[in-house]
Amino acid sequence: MTDTVSRRSALRLLGGAIAVASAATTGLVSPSHAYAQARPEAGAGPRVEGLLAKLTLDEKISLLHGATDPNSLGQAGYIPGVPRLKIPPLRLTDGPAGVRVTAHATALPAPVLLASAFDPGLARRYGQVVGREGRALGQDVLLSPMVNLIRTPYAGRNFETLSEDPLLAGDLVAAEIKGIQGEGLIATVKHFAMNNQEKDRDSIDVRVDEQTMHEIELRGFEAAVGAGTGAVMGAYNRVNGTFACENKALLTDILRGRWGFDGWVMTDWFAAHSTVAAITAGLDMEMPDGTYFGAPLKSAVQNGSLPERYVDRAVRRILGVMDRFGLLDGSVPPRPARDAKAGAAVALEVAKAGATLLRNEHGTLPLTLPTGGGGIAVIGPTGTLPFVSGGGSAHVVPDHADSPLYAIRARAGSRARVTYALGEDLFGKAVPASSLTPAFDSEGQRVDAGKTWEYDGSLVVTESDEWTFVLHFSSAPTARPKVLLDGEELFPLAAGYGEYFSGGLVSVDPDGLSVRRKTLTLAKGTHTLKITAEGGDAGLLFRLRRITGETRAQDVAEAVTAARAARSVVLFAYEDATEGLDRTTLELPGNQTKLIDAVTAANPRTTVVLNTSSSTSMPWAAKTGAVLQMYYPGQEGAAATTAVLFGDCDPGGRLTQSFPVDDAHHPVAGDPLRYPGVNGTEEYSEGIHVGYRWYDAESVRPLYPFGHGLSYTSFSYEDASARWNGHGLDVTFTVRNTGRRDGVAVPQVYVGRSPDLQLDQAVRVLGGYRRLALRGGERRRVTVRVAARTLSSWDAKRHAWVLGSGRRAVWVGASAGDLRVRTSAEVKR
Repeated sequence: MTDTVSRRSALRLLGGAIAVASAATTGLVSPSHAYAQARPEAGAGPRVEGLLAKLTLDEKISLLHGATDPNSLGQAGYIPGVPRLKIPPLRLTDGPAGVRVTAHATALPAPVLLASAFDPGLARRYGQVVGREGRALGQDVLLSPMVNLIRTPYAGRNFETLSEDPLLAGDLVAAEIKGIQGEGLIATVKHFAMNNQEKDRDSIDVRVDEQTMHEIELRGFEAAVGAGTGAVMGAYNRVNGTFACENKALLTDILRGRWGFDGWVMTDWFAAHSTVAAITAGLDMEMPDGTYFGAPLKSAVQNGSLPERYVDRAVRRILGVMDRFGLLDGSVPPRPARDAKAGAAVALEVAKAGATLLRNEHGTLPLTLPTGGGGIAVIGPTGTLPFVSGGGSAHVVPDHADSPLYAIRARAGSRARVTYALGEDLFGKAVPASSLTPAFDSEGQRVDAGKTWEYDGSLVVTESDEWTFVLHFSSAPTARPKVLLDGEELFPLAAGYGEYFSGGLVSVDPDGLSVRRKTLTLAKGTHTLKITAEGGDAGLLFRLRRITGETRAQDVAEAVTAARAARSVVLFAYEDATEGLDRTTLELPGNQTKLIDAVTAANPRTTVVLNTSSSTSMPWAAKTGAVLQMYYPGQEGAAATTAVLFGDCDPGGRLTQSFPVDDAHHPVAGDPLRYPGVNGTEEYSEGIHVGYRWYDAESVRPLYPFGHGLSYTSFSYEDASARWNGHGLDVTFTVRNTGRRDGVAVPQVYVGRSPDLQLDQAVRVLGGYRRLALRGGERRRVTVRVAARTLSSWDAKRHAWVLGSGRRAVWVGASAGDLRVRTSAEVKR
């Protein structure tokens, strides 16, 4: 697969023919700039212009900022419309992995798992599910997809996005947008731009050079524009000193002037910082309210500090998209019914296709059903608690979600005994009554509505130990009990929206109670304990539990006993990520490393299934039999994981990001200016060397390279050749399934540097790829097109793409670290 170019992009290319013809003599590639400059503010059509002429200033402004929905389904935003002119309201919903409202929807696998399939066709079907369900659930605008690159492994939303590679990200986001909008739902690509971390996301100033910005981060956004995205969401952060939502270089010069975008730009929620500066820079809509684009915008027009044409421009852009989707003339198709069965089928297909087998030694997988006893031991909390999705904007209320333990038992049937051990406690055990003076029911304390319950006592600790206090409570997060230990509040409210970004799995217990945790070391002796709980309007139920070194050791011992008694072990490990928070380490949280060490020592035929958001360090990997990366697999995750474990399907996924060995060996390690920033500023000093490009440039070996993923069969790559066709390289090669099983291969084409460019270039870049299903023994001749854009570099002096001519090395292989055959071709201007 190569760059995705829509019919609309092709028209813009034609419109810019004069510029392209001029550039042909210089080697520049500038497809749309001339057309955009010639028509910077084209009319949106007679219907839109007619409505615009009839709107009052108040009505115009009401279309430019969020309001309260009188009939909310729990979606993220609402624009009221203008009933007088039959302009309908707009409902805007989060939806990176399914429609995020209070009603049931298909909980699809996380986008990073979708991306692991390396299949734009599947991405389009994924988008179709979300598009149909969004319309079925009364929504008009989807706040998705996210295409920010995976730059740092710590970023809390890496699971919501696609890849560290701009070509792959661009292909997939374009395909998904076509799927979403083909169902009549307006897509919003986000977060424009350089929003590559959650830490200090609302204030960090990203300093990035022009070449890096265009070659790395912006390419996915450009592909989204080419696919016709109706809306773009501005990011929280600053870019080169200016907030993204008032950054003219981004919102006007690049987005509209260079790419020809004709939709509207909205803020991320509460990401506006000004009125006149923002709207003149190119911002069209403030969400979720009118702090800057409400009364202040009206005042700016009335006092003459802002010409009304800027308001008209923003309204025209919004109405233009609404008109394009049939929302202004009643031609929009009727809202469909939800098709939960079809959604579930796609969710299952995606989870299977993206399942990525990282390690498989001594025939550990597929699992075989023992005939002589032994059975299978399932270990880990996410073995019984299905890990559907991450936290924050990605959370979906699923139709159902089976536990992996249930699915494994169903698949094994009566042929194998399947046992279970917790191994790692997420929700704590009761505080012994003997430790509390005076005693109280810490396992189920109820407080009636309108009442206050107080406790003033002590906690006796018999041995110095690390304690994790776990509070379960039924009230809203901001009304939870106040717990003070030795005068320190254990569960203070997080600042801002932190309370709502507390995780997707571990923040709610199996009974539906909210959960908060606090870990600290307690000395032997007596500690003061005070609790105040308000019943509020509906009453309150809370539990106070603990996890200690003693309880952890007990859980591990039970897991080891189960592992020793089994022929095979499937150990589910987790890492719970969420919007609003970055990770602090690549290691698994809690006691999981010790658990894996103990279990693999007891039974080397242990498969570790990772339900994690992003790359994970694995000091324990060599002790395992197999490692299967499933990320957050959605509502059908248990069925998909079980199918892969038993070999009912081939693990078809490949890594879309490099997995570092540890916290000290990756592109942003050891340089706080690169991440997380110093004094509010962050420098992308790695330049274009992001992800696998950095590992190549620095000769650092990752734990698992970009593109890595094993099959239950084997493949060879042979007879590679490359030919320049005037528009790109055609790379042809043969792939052969050298095993007996049917399987999935994902051959990848990488291209080396141009000898004719005096610009910074990566050692090699992904040029294209293909997903192939091959029967045992089957061979297939394949041609992958490497587009001219991929063969080009951005020249900051010319402010344009320059084709990298000369003889270019070409590799074909199974990953960035497993390049099987090499050839070369002459690229000509």
